[in-house]
Amino acid sequence: MADLKLGAFFFGGVEMSDAGAGPPDPMDRRFSNEECWKATLDYIDSAVVADELGFDSFWTTEHHFQYEGYEVIPNGLQISTWIAARTNQIRMGAMFNVVPQWNPLRLAEDFATLHNLSGGRGILGVGRGTVPREVLHLNDKGVSIGSLDNPDQKAADVLNREVFEESMEIVRRALANESFSFHGDHFDIPVPGIPDRGSTVQELTLVPRPLYPYEIWQAVTSPPTLDYVPVVGHGAVFWNQHYSFIKRFWDKYGETYEQSHGTTLAPSEKRMLVIAVRIEDSYEAAVESARPGHDEFWKFLGPYGWSRGYMGDDGKPAQPGLIPTLDESLENKTILLGTPEQVAEGVQFYRDLLGVENLTIFPHLLGDSYAKANEQMTRFKQEVVPLLS
Repeated sequence: MADLKLGAFFFGGVEMSDAGAGPPDPMDRRFSNEECWKATLDYIDSAVVADELGFDSFWTTEHHFQYEGYEVIPNGLQISTWIAARTNQIRMGAMFNVVPQWNPLRLAEDFATLHNLSGGRGILGVGRGTVPREVLHLNDKGVSIGSLDNPDQKAADVLNREVFEESMEIVRRALANESFSFHGDHFDIPVPGIPDRGSTVQELTLVPRPLYPYEIWQAVTSPPTLDYVPVVGHGAVFWNQHYSFIKRFWDKYGETYEQSHGTTLAPSEKRMLVIAVRIEDSYEAAVESARPGHDEFWKFLGPYGWSRGYMGDDGKPAQPGLIPTLDESLENKTILLGTPEQVAEGVQFYRDLLGVENLTIFPHLLGDSYAKANEQMTRFKQEVVPLLS
């Protein structure tokens, strides 16, 4: 379909023979350096497959220290630069560069380098993070991220959000301006009083800056983020929420954007839906095929609060700590599975509900082989997309 921009998003994990809801506990696995590196190479090969299939975009992750093998790509920008050298047309982003884990100037420099080397194929995806053991070791401001394992969730969330928003203001200024400065509560750029050739430094200039237009996309899972993202003009990425919650957020984004910028967006503009998929020759085969990776996904991410966008029995967001079953995910429509016709019906549901044009599929359920993910991308592109209207 000419108006459907199709992406593929992989966590970049290690193949697991024991994925599922039961043992082992996520932290009991320990994959070798060699196994993690093989996953990295397979991941890059899948990006090449996505390019050959004609996908519009391929999305990486940024995660650290995960010896348990769920997400083994620590630098999506660096990996994407290598992917760019092996591909022809596909655009490359990250879901997401975890901004509080970066010096914002280095993030801006590295993105500009990827974007320019790829001929303008970079996409700047940004988020606030998931895992405290990562972010606490990669910043010097004591920034963490709230999770069920973190008793000081509110304070952690507030500090994370403050540092994130100041960082992104710095990134936007650095990418867009010949020279810039920023003075906030957490960053002072340039540091006052630096002597340089008989004067003091008053502004900085980012080298390089983008030579091509670029997009910034951000995860939107909470009302405060929904209030922020359209005001600063980032695109909004929606995932793992009940379809009615997504509809409400989707429309609210458009309303806030219009109020902030005086511009009415098209129903799908600057918004993206991410959806897990599993395509088999029968519904029953798809359920059997998807269940281990689905259940492993939630065993891993449920404790970090990722299921708060699911709907509870009272019609409100689910209680913290929900570990969804596959049936609950199907009810919430966070995964589409079955035959190509059934998956196309699910995609069409969202096309009718939201007017989706930016659609990114999650074809690599946790523990899957990369061959399986490549098969899923191929089947979606060749067997599902032609059925959409």
